[in-house]
Amino acid sequence: MTKIPKILIAIADDEALFRKGMRLILEDYPDMEVMLEAENGESLLQNIRQSAELPDVLLLDLKMPGMTGIEAAEIIRQEFPSISIVVVSSHISKAFILNMIEIGAAAYLGKNADPDEVVETIRMVCEKGFFYNQMVMEVIRDNMTGRNPIKPQRSFDVELTIREKEVLQLICQELTTQEIGEKLFISNRTVEGHRNNMLAKLGCRNTAGLVVYAIRNGLVELK
Repeated sequence: MTKIPKILIAIADDEALFRKGMRLILEDYPDMEVMLEAENGESLLQNIRQSAELPDVLLLDLKMPGMTGIEAAEIIRQEFPSISIVVVSSHISKAFILNMIEIGAAAYLGKNADPDEVVETIRMVCEKGFFYNQMVMEVIRDNMTGRNPIKPQRSFDVELTIREKEVLQLICQELTTQEIGEKLFISNRTVEGHRNNMLAKLGCRNTAGLVVYAIRNGLVELK
């Protein structure tokens, strides 16, 4: 009986539940084996350096305590270039995606990705060396054409300008674009520009996401 070659996988994520769940999903496939887990960048590098065999694919979260996934990815690309990095993160802003692609990530998935998509991505990365889904291709296309220039982001500390905070506070008060413009003495186009900048900076998909950010960070008070 022919033995099926295994794809060796490492998982780095600070959420134990995510790691264990992903292990259960992947090891249900005969061609996949999770060889190591890590809760942060330091632990990941230590495990890889001490391992007798390198993983083929690394499923990597970005925001972890201590050494982040971004920092770990940069080191891994230097020390272990044969390891294919597949980012699996809740941070899906274009700026983060572009930064990780520039570092050398082979794929980028949101944490809400379907398990079948994760499995397909792992297999395609092993076969072709990379696998960019529609989300990633849009970022690459926008960056290449210069139509919507993106500045790569490697830090999780996002700083809004004073004007952006003012616009955000008024958005939370349910003012329209025109009302915000009249209150701040700026044009509707400028208001929309600030809104779009905040969406890009914070990785939010819509205005509701901006409101949630404002509440969580104490920019508005709930009454």
